[in-house]
Amino acid sequence: METLEVNKITFEEFRNQIISDYRVAFLSREVSLLGRREVLTGKAKFGIFGDGKELPQIAMARVFKNGDFRSGYYRDQTFMFAINELTVENFFAQLYSLTDLEHEPASGGRQMTSHFATRSLNQDGSWKNLADQKNSSSDISPTAGQMPRLLGLAQASKVYRQLQNADPNQKFSRNGNEIAFGTIGDASTSEGHFWETVNAGGVLQVPMIISIWDDGYGISVPAQFQRTKSNLSELLSGFQRTEEERGYEIISVKAWDYPALIDAYTKAEMYAREHHIPCIVHVSECTQPQGHSTSGSHERYKSEERLSWEKEFDGIAKFREWIIKFGETASESIISRDELIELENQVKKEVRDAQKKTWENYLNPIIELKDKAVLLLENVAKESINGTFVTIEIDQLKAKSSPFKRDIFSAIRKVLRIVREESLSSKVELKDWLQNQLDIQEEIYSSLLVSGTAVNVPQQEMKFEGEEIYEDGRVIVRDNFDKIFEKYPNTLIFGEDAGNIGDVNQGLEGLQIKYGIERIMDTGIREATILGQGIGMAMRGLRPIAEIQYLDYVLYCLQGISDDLATVLYRTKGGQKAPLIIRTRGHRLEGVWHSGSPMGGILNLVRGVNVLTPRNLTKAAGFYNTLLQCDEPAIVVESLNGYRLKEQKPSNIGEFTTPIGVVEVTKEGTDVTLLTYGSTWRIVMDSAKELEQLGISVEVIDAQSLLPFDINHDVAKSLVKTNRLVIIDEDVPGGATAYLLQEIIEKQSAYFSLDSQPITITAKAHRPPYATDGDYFSKPSVDDIVERVYALMHETNPVKYPSIF
Repeated sequence: METLEVNKITFEEFRNQIISDYRVAFLSREVSLLGRREVLTGKAKFGIFGDGKELPQIAMARVFKNGDFRSGYYRDQTFMFAINELTVENFFAQLYSLTDLEHEPASGGRQMTSHFATRSLNQDGSWKNLADQKNSSSDISPTAGQMPRLLGLAQASKVYRQLQNADPNQKFSRNGNEIAFGTIGDASTSEGHFWETVNAGGVLQVPMIISIWDDGYGISVPAQFQRTKSNLSELLSGFQRTEEERGYEIISVKAWDYPALIDAYTKAEMYAREHHIPCIVHVSECTQPQGHSTSGSHERYKSEERLSWEKEFDGIAKFREWIIKFGETASESIISRDELIELENQVKKEVRDAQKKTWENYLNPIIELKDKAVLLLENVAKESINGTFVTIEIDQLKAKSSPFKRDIFSAIRKVLRIVREESLSSKVELKDWLQNQLDIQEEIYSSLLVSGTAVNVPQQEMKFEGEEIYEDGRVIVRDNFDKIFEKYPNTLIFGEDAGNIGDVNQGLEGLQIKYGIERIMDTGIREATILGQGIGMAMRGLRPIAEIQYLDYVLYCLQGISDDLATVLYRTKGGQKAPLIIRTRGHRLEGVWHSGSPMGGILNLVRGVNVLTPRNLTKAAGFYNTLLQCDEPAIVVESLNGYRLKEQKPSNIGEFTTPIGVVEVTKEGTDVTLLTYGSTWRIVMDSAKELEQLGISVEVIDAQSLLPFDINHDVAKSLVKTNRLVIIDEDVPGGATAYLLQEIIEKQSAYFSLDSQPITITAKAHRPPYATDGDYFSKPSVDDIVERVYALMHETNPVKYPSIF
C-alpha cells in the first residue's frame, strides 16, 4: 500500500476497491446482526454467523480466482459475499430453510445457515466447467471435518499439472494453477484432522492456503485450555519451510489490519499458485461480536476487559477508522465521513429489504398450502358427523399466521384419524391431495441420496474364450487395474503400501513402474486424509481410488465417509458429487484388532455410499469396472483370504462388470435359503455340501452388494420356493444380518413365504481372540452353520431330521 503510485486513474481504482471492500464488510455485519434477531424472534431455527472475521475474508477473496476451491466452515459468509457467490437473499433463504434451489442454491434448504456451496453440476448431473468459475465445496459442521477434503482439492491441482491428459479439455484445471483455500477456527485446530492434514499437505507440497480465524476461544473455552501454546504461529513453527527442508510458508497477521491482510494474502497466493508451496495464514486477534451462535451469549464467559477490547479492535471499526484517517494524511481522501454514513444507511436498507423479500418468498407458498388445506378440511367438516372436532383443528390451523409445513400436514393427518370410519367424498379428495403433497415433500427433503447411475450401468458378462487360464485372485485384480489405468487417464490410486510394493497383497504389482508415481502412489499411515485426498480430487473431476489397507482401518476415516462423502450429493441437492472409490479388504483375518467385519456400523453410517462385498477377486474387478462407469461413491471390500486362491481369468479383463444391487444364486436348492456375502460365502458353500449329505437341499445366495441390496427382490423369490431363511455373516449380532433381515422381511414382504422363524448366524458380540482357535470359537464355522440349519429342519420334521444332540 505504501508503494502505490497515486495518479488519477490508479487512485480511482484504489479508492473504488477500498469502498467496495468496506461495503461488503459492512453488509456482512448487518446480515449477521439481523440474522441473529430473526432467530431470536422465532422466524428461524438456529443462527451461526461470521461477524468479526470480515476483513481477513475480504483479503482472501482478493486472491481467489476462477478454478480455485474453498473448503471452509460456517464463519465464511463475508468471503462468499466478496466473491459474488452469495447474495443477501441467498443467506436469508438458507436461514429460513427455503427449499427452492433458485433462492437457496447451496443446499435447497437442507443445510443450516452459513453452510455454503457453489453448483458444480448441471441439472442432468454432468460437470460444469469448474475452471471457469469460483468454487466452494459444500460445508459440513463437524469441527475440522473440512480439512481432509481440502488436501484432496489441493492435490488435484498438482495431479493436473503433472498429468496433462487427465483433463484434455481443461474443464477442471488450467495447468494446475488453482489454489485450495481452507478456513478453520483456532479452537478446531486442536482436532486430529487438522494436524493430519497439515502434515500430509507438507509432505505432498500441494497448493493450499489454510486460514486460521483466531478469536481466542472455542465457544466458551479460552486458548490456554485448547492447545499447548496459546500462540498458534509458535505452535506451528516447526512446519516452517527452510532452504534444506520442505514445509509451509507461515504468515501471521492481525484480523483488524486491512493493509497487512492484503499483503499477507498476496504473498500467500504467490507461493501457492506459482510454486505449489502450501501456506498457513494465522489471522490472530479476531473478534466475535455476537458470541458463538444464537444458542447463547458470550457475556457469560468473557471478561469486561475482553469485551471492551473486542469493541475497540473490531475489524470494521478499525477499517472505518483507517479509511477516514487516510484522507487526513494523504493528498486525496477515499470517502468523506458523511458519504460513509450514507453508504452504511444504504446497506442497512438493502439488507432489510432483502430479508423482508426472502421471508415473503419463504412464507407465501406455505400460506398458499395452508389455505388449500383449510378449504379441503372445511369440506370434510361440512360432510362429517364429526364436524365439530374437525372444526377445532381447522381453527387452530387458521390461527397460525406464520405456519410451518409441519402444522399443515399434522392437522390433516389428525383429521383423517378423526373421520377414519366415515365414507366421505371430501375425505377421498383430502387423502389424494395429502398423498400428492407428501410425494412432493419426499422429493424436497429426501431425494438424491444417490444419483441412481450405479444400478443402471450397462452390464457386460464375463467371457471365457480360448484356453482356460487359472490365476491367483491377486493377478486377476492386478491385470484388471492395469486395464483401468490404461483406459481412464484421470484414474489414480493411493494408500499405505499401494505404490512401491504394489499393495500388501500385490494387487497393484508393477503398476507404479508402468504408470508413474503420480498415479500409483504411497501415502503415510493417515486414513482420514487418505479419504480426504479422494473426496477432494473426486470433487474436481478425477477418478481416485483411495486404498484403506484393511476394513478395520476404515474406522479411522469413518467420520469423513459418514459426514462428508456420503452426504455430498444429498446435502447439495444434486449440486456436487464425489465419485470416490474406497478399496479395502477384510473378513477372516484373525485377532481382536484385525477381525475384519465392522460391517453393521459401516452400513448404518454411510448411507449414500455403495457398500460392495465381492466373494472373490474377479467379482471385485467387475465392481471396479462398473463403478468407473457411474458417478457414485463406493466401498469395495475385497476378500482378504482370496488373493492366493485360483480363479478362472476372464478373457475380457477390464471390460466385464459386476452388477450393483443384484444378488447371485450360487447354488440352487429347495429346503432352505442361505444368504451371505464376502469371504463367508466359501464357508457357507462348504456347509451346503455337508447339509446335502444330511438330506437338506439348500439354496445359497451371495448378496454381493449390501448398499444397495437386492433391488430385484430375488431373495424373496427364493423364499417362495424354500420357505426358510438363514442369514450368515461374521459381523456382530444385530449388525449386517439385522439390516439384511429388515430388507427381506419388510421391504420385500417375504414374511408371507416363511414357514419357520428366520435365523441369523453371526460372530460373537466380542471381537475374536488371536489365532485359529480364537477364530473358530468366535466366528461362524462350517460346524456352526450345519448344526443351526439342521436344527431348523429338525423343528420342521423331527422324524426325518432327528436331533443331533
